[in-house]
This record gives sequence, structure tokens and C-alpha cells, in this order.
Amino acid sequence: MNRSSVIPIGCNALDDLIGGGLAPRIITQLYGESATAKSTICMMAAIAVLRQGRAVIYFDTESFSIERFAQIAGDDAKRLGEEFYLYEPADFDQQGSLIRESDSILASRNPGIVILDSATGLYRTELEHKQDTMQRLNRQMVFLLGMGKRYDIPVLITNQVYVDLQRSDFAPLGGTGLMHISKIIIRIDRLHDSAVRRATLMKHSSQPEGGTFDFIITGTGIAAIKSEPPSSGDLKIG
Repeated sequence: MNRSSVIPIGCNALDDLIGGGLAPRIITQLYGESATAKSTICMMAAIAVLRQGRAVIYFDTESFSIERFAQIAGDDAKRLGEEFYLYEPADFDQQGSLIRESDSILASRNPGIVILDSATGLYRTELEHKQDTMQRLNRQMVFLLGMGKRYDIPVLITNQVYVDLQRSDFAPLGGTGLMHISKIIIRIDRLHDSAVRRATLMKHSSQPEGGTFDFIITGTGIAAIKSEPPSSGDLKIG
């Protein structure tokens, strides 16, 4: 992988885990339970791209936090927001429609990344029609991948999880199709009842799988920590 073509997210440990940053022309997936910093990482990636003077297409299915975006972006938040295109679909069908419609924005701007947080937030509300819903999800992912390839940019998605009773562990939603189309996959766990999270590389074409690092959520994003967690006074959860 050409490291010069990747986009650093802004946390050295996370960038190193995936080969220097987000790679263009592929889908990178983050999955984990709620409140594990998936949305924070998405915002960090968006802000990193905006700082390059490139446009961001951002789909949010779980109530986008303007306050958190401003906190991470700092004094540049208002300026950076000028090239930030936010879509908030109300249901799974609209999610697909907005993904397709956003292509016109990419064609008319200098795009840097497409982000979908979360790919399965609205999907899981329609699982009574599992096979049909899964096929629609796969079509959405194929369209996103096509956008990434057409404009030579990364696609970053987050994914929710369910409890796999056979393994007594949680697993990502979306079935094998979503796992297959995502070329880089990172699992994020909350360690016990602490404020520490752990990122584990589950899939990558050129990086050693199983690599990990621990981190905390801070006011400006995430920060890697050493094996000994910091005192509670040092933590900033946001």
C-alpha cells in the first residue's frame, strides 16, 4: 500500500494500526458496542480531510452532534463546516436514496472522503425482512465503494453489533457481505467498566491482523495510552 496516498486520522497509534491512515478506493469498517468512540473517530477523519481543503460527505443515522464536531475541530469549526455535507436519513430506504443523490456533490467538489455512521443503525430496524434488507444493504455498500473508486477517496463506515450466543461474544451486523466488502476492519471494545477502549485490527491486506492499542476518549478526539490506564482525573469522555 502506498503510504503517501492514505489520509491520517490524527491518532498516531490508530494510523499505524491501519498502515498510515485511511486508504483510498476501499471501505474501512469500525465496529463495536455503543459509546466506544466510533463516531468520534469518524469526526476526526472528517476534520482531517476538511483541513486539507477537501469536501466531506457524511451520513449520520444516529443524531449527529454539532457540539462534538466543534469540540474536535476547535477554532476552525465554522470554516471547516463550509465543505462538510451532512445527510441524516430518517429510514433505511432514505439512506439508500441519499447515498445515491450525494454523488452529485462529489462530482462538483474536490472530495476527500465519504463517511457513513452507522451503516446498520437503520438496517437493524427492518430485520424482520432479513434477506431483502441484507440485499439492500449490500447494494448501498457497493454504491459507496463505487464512489470511493470513482473519486479515488476513502470510504469509512461504522457498524453496530449483536450478541452471538454460540460464541458468547458480540459480532458485527450485516452478514458476510458487509465483512467481505470492507477491506480494513477494526473492532473496538470497552475494557471492563473503565473509560479505556481497545482497538483491534481484524482484517487488512498488508498489515498484521490482531494488532491492538488502548485509548481514551478526549476533548479533541482519542488518545492512545500505555498499558497502565491513566487516573480518572485525566479522562475526558465526549
